[in-house]
Amino acid sequence: MKNQIALSVIALFASITFAVAQGPGGGQRVTVEERIKALNEKLADLKLDNDKLGKTDSVFTAYYADMQKQRDDMRAAGGPPDRDAMRDKMLKMNIDRDEKLKAIFTDDQFKKWKSDIEPALRPQRQNKQ
Repeated sequence: MKNQIALSVIALFASITFAVAQGPGGGQRVTVEERIKALNEKLADLKLDNDKLGKTDSVFTAYYADMQKQRDDMRAAGGPPDRDAMRDKMLKMNIDRDEKLKAIFTDDQFKKWKSDIEPALRPQRQNKQ
């Protein structure tokens, strides 16, 4: 009886751990459109008019598509990824994106983007102890 309870507890714990590890979407890739939709919800605080929102959508659509292409290219190359090269590419992409956003946003909107919204978009890493 104790063994059955122990096995049940272990199975329950394992299934919960697996479900949490998969995260939202069951481990599936998030599409560019899904990313834009989630982003627009966070950008609501900036109170962008339709013109600025359209321009912002264009910037992020190109950004997310390029990011996905970079990741796909890295995977297609096979072997261990060159993390330094990927980090350099992502940094350049972020700088380019931010320059375009500066041309769209007011100074206050851009500050809010950098301090509140952008950090909230980064995936949160769980501490492994």
